[in-house]
Amino acid sequence: MLADPVFLAACIFSVILLGLAKGGFAGLGMAATPLLALIVPPLQAAALLLPILLVQDVISVWAYRRDWDAWNLKVLMPGALIGIGVAWVLAAYLSDAWVRLIVGLIGLAFVLNAWFGPRPTEDRQPSAAKGVLWGSLSGVTSVLVQAGSPPFQIFVLPQKLPKLVFVGTNAVFFAAINVVKLAPYYSLGGFSSRTLEASLLLLPLAVAANFLGLWLVRITPQEVFYRISYFLMFCISLALTAEALRTLLR
Repeated sequence: MLADPVFLAACIFSVILLGLAKGGFAGLGMAATPLLALIVPPLQAAALLLPILLVQDVISVWAYRRDWDAWNLKVLMPGALIGIGVAWVLAAYLSDAWVRLIVGLIGLAFVLNAWFGPRPTEDRQPSAAKGVLWGSLSGVTSVLVQAGSPPFQIFVLPQKLPKLVFVGTNAVFFAAINVVKLAPYYSLGGFSSRTLEASLLLLPLAVAANFLGLWLVRITPQEVFYRISYFLMFCISLALTAEALRTLLR
């Protein structure tokens, strides 16, 4: 697979994005699977990246093992498990383009509201029911197009957690999701000797990119970090929406 220079370039760029995302710049990794899906089937692209994600998860969870929010994980994880189960059933029927469009539009609406909508008078913890809802959407979109970040961020970003707590919660949440995703990907035939070989060859680059992301997050001031997070979410949501519309209008 990696003998194809176009595919190799897409893999390298995707793995770097995943490493920076796992290091703490949540949202960047959303572009990885759609990028590879331009060259190979989406399920195959997602399955190729999953072993890499699992190794990066180990590094990120260890790095942020003291920085995560238990309440958010308690309300998000049950929803995520429901969402993964729903996505397992829908995988054979739902178009990737429609999933990308829905995720992209939700992300755009959230960021535009955060930038231009009314300002809340006080910061309040959201309800557990909302956590289950956004967690389930994150589980669905993570399985189908590896784009679970916008629903997670919609629920967590407005809480204005300390920077490292936000990143650590993101790392633990998606590490758990990625372990559970092994079952649906295996049952849907996503793994093969070719994808696993490509994953193994890309692993050293993935680990290096992960450590680069860890370093960049720790030297970035908190206010700047959140501005970057919102901006990246806007750009990626816009790209997902545009790609989905281009596919659907063909």
